[in-house]
Amino acid sequence: MWRGLYTAATGMITESRRTDVIANNLANAATTGYKKDMSVHHEFENMLIKRVYDKEDKAGVLSGFLDTKSGDVTKFKGFKVEQNNAPVVGRLGLGSYTDEIAVDHAQGSFESTGNTFDLALAGEGYFTIQTPQGIRYTRNGAFFRNQNGVIQDTRGNNLVDRQNAAIVIPADISSDRVSFGGDGTVFVNGQVLTKVDANNNEIPVQVQVVQFDNRLAIQKQGDNLFYAVNNAQPQIATGEIVQGMLEKSNVEIVREMVELIHNHRLYEANAKAVTTQDTMLDSSVNQLGRLGS
Repeated sequence: MWRGLYTAATGMITESRRTDVIANNLANAATTGYKKDMSVHHEFENMLIKRVYDKEDKAGVLSGFLDTKSGDVTKFKGFKVEQNNAPVVGRLGLGSYTDEIAVDHAQGSFESTGNTFDLALAGEGYFTIQTPQGIRYTRNGAFFRNQNGVIQDTRGNNLVDRQNAAIVIPADISSDRVSFGGDGTVFVNGQVLTKVDANNNEIPVQVQVVQFDNRLAIQKQGDNLFYAVNNAQPQIATGEIVQGMLEKSNVEIVREMVELIHNHRLYEANAKAVTTQDTMLDSSVNQLGRLGS
């Protein structure tokens, strides 16, 4: 009976955490470039249940409550508890737990804005930005040019090029004269924007867009940002930049609402199981116990 309480309680905890994940997805349904989370749950190892073995003792020595020959207290009145010989009744589930919160990196749909510095990624890849915590990655391509000509996101983080340097557009260039190639190359007045590197070589300015061999190599930080874990090394992305577009969230509101309702029903079922187990335990202690005394 106690086991039933714990099993149902683990189900309630699991479904409560899943509800939090779904609620967060719905709250970010309109967030540019947001990738939805999925709660992955796992079942505890099942317990093998065996019936008390009720065959007569082979020696035929069962007198009274105990086996007088062996003195085995597990053998009484024709019953004995032997795990090796007891018939299998079935398996008993012991509840579930949240294994991980996984990220769905599926491509979101595009929305046309017509803004020069709004960028979307078609395919694999993440924009690379410089934050106070270091290099971070995002699919949110809502950028703008500040008063110093630096391309930044809405939180003031710099979009960086392939040398991890800020991308600066000359102040005398109007926004409508700036364009971006599919590989991230920046064009000004139809010409490739260049800069001089540390070796005094003139190189093109390209937006740094990277990807990782393993999507588990990056984790969510918050603010629609990802960070690399375990010293994962990024590679040049295969995806292409699309100018004047933004990638919408990949959250499907209707699907999330259906999941939320389904999750609520599961939580209610587990809560009902807890109530039932509590009622049975109350009867056993306060009613059966009183009769026995």
